[in-house]
Amino acid sequence: MRWFGDVAGLGAWWREVRRDGATIALVPTMGYLHAGHGALMEEARRRADRVVVSIFVNPTQFGPSEDIDRYPRDLDRDRALCLARGVDAVFAPSVGEIYPSGFATTVEVAGLTSGLCGASRPGHFRGVTTVVARLFGIVRPDVAVFGEKDFQQLAVIRRMVRDLAIPLEVVGARTVREPDGLALSSRNVYLDADERARAPCIFRSLESADRAWRDGERDPARLVSLARETLESGAPVDVDYVEVVDAEDLTPLQAPALRPALLALAVRFGATRLIDNRVLGRP
Repeated sequence: MRWFGDVAGLGAWWREVRRDGATIALVPTMGYLHAGHGALMEEARRRADRVVVSIFVNPTQFGPSEDIDRYPRDLDRDRALCLARGVDAVFAPSVGEIYPSGFATTVEVAGLTSGLCGASRPGHFRGVTTVVARLFGIVRPDVAVFGEKDFQQLAVIRRMVRDLAIPLEVVGARTVREPDGLALSSRNVYLDADERARAPCIFRSLESADRAWRDGERDPARLVSLARETLESGAPVDVDYVEVVDAEDLTPLQAPALRPALLALAVRFGATRLIDNRVLGRP
């Protein structure tokens, strides 16, 4: 496995790979890797000859009061997981390598970024699309793999790729969960014992709405109410949002849903903000 911290070194590697006719898949991450990231790497391996994992805690997607300074980092752990999953190259640049002196470009997708996490994290998705576009330009992948836990992010990146005619395929991989249903996330490490014991209420709330959907419920307000009731059935929970939106364009659904619907939510346990979602009725 090759490890690169500079754009030039990675560029020389992928040009050599291209001369051999190999395809490249990219898995962008912010590090502190876990089994969920491992599943993305496995999906990448199924879709390309070479797998690149990027590790970069991107400052432009964090707000002024958010957790960039304490975001978990462990490059030795990350290296071990990448080796175990057969990754070919890791790109772990500095901030200055991604945003060199004089960097003045941003990429922003309108519409899809206005609701859900975009409403409570202004500027977040502009930072995401800018760094992902930069990574696409550096790595030149044929395929990029993202997790469906960040469903809005996945939709935004797909739109960016389509609108800018970037020649690659964006693949979404299913969310990996703990046995009690909690979605794997690097931020789960922030949870204390009590918060971790309560956190599976997120999954139970998704399940309750999904059962109602399968039983024929299509009223978005009722589905949201069921999810909230489950979230709040135990100890108090600080709910950022619970919404039912169109699974394609993420617009809020006000009338009975006839197209595929996404139940998306964000919840805080203390200072830790966790997100999750479910495409209702999907196997």
